[in-house]
Amino acid sequence: RHMHGFDFEHHSQPKVISISQATEMGTVYTPDEVKTLADYAHKNGMLLHMDGARIANAAVTLGMSFRAITTDAGVDILSFGGTKNGMMYGEAVCFLKPGLSPDFKYIRKQGMQLSSKMRYISAQYIAYFRDDLWKGNASHANAMAQILAQKINGIPGIRITRQVQSNGVFAVIPHDVAETLMKSYFFYSWDELTSEYRLMTSWDTMAEDIEDFVRKLKELMQQ
Repeated sequence: RHMHGFDFEHHSQPKVISISQATEMGTVYTPDEVKTLADYAHKNGMLLHMDGARIANAAVTLGMSFRAITTDAGVDILSFGGTKNGMMYGEAVCFLKPGLSPDFKYIRKQGMQLSSKMRYISAQYIAYFRDDLWKGNASHANAMAQILAQKINGIPGIRITRQVQSNGVFAVIPHDVAETLMKSYFFYSWDELTSEYRLMTSWDTMAEDIEDFVRKLKELMQQ
């Protein structure tokens, strides 16, 4: 139903389907699901872009290589993220379909995304891939999310709303309780109408952080 405007001169032309891996809901696309989307995009003359800000978390969950869940699944363009998995900042744009990249350096400049001393940003990826540092960071973040979900799931009045497949936990928390927690912990509302909140873990989340959060949550729920 979102596919419309083709060949209509007063409408921008659909060209790209963009997905996030892992998704904003904390879930993960399987390679078959990605391929289905890629085939659909290609059949309709479009490209498939993958926002891989958390692709390391997805790869760990699936137990598969980056290639298996991108190139081999039909992804044309990948934003390969590092910022959310331990790098200071930096994303690599990977053109997986031949012929798409020649004009990108000019588009990058037009979009004001030409960072000075790019080599210093890029150098982070050397350490990121060395000795599977990326995998260790993502595995830790995912494991912390599982622990967080297990610990809050049994608290009366708290309800996990979505599958925990990467490093995100979605839960319904009473609004007043969440507002108090936000004074000490960083998270935000996902759906104010249902009082659903998104709790993210990361490469540097410690077990002690989760214990403190859960203890405070229990205290507030008992008041």
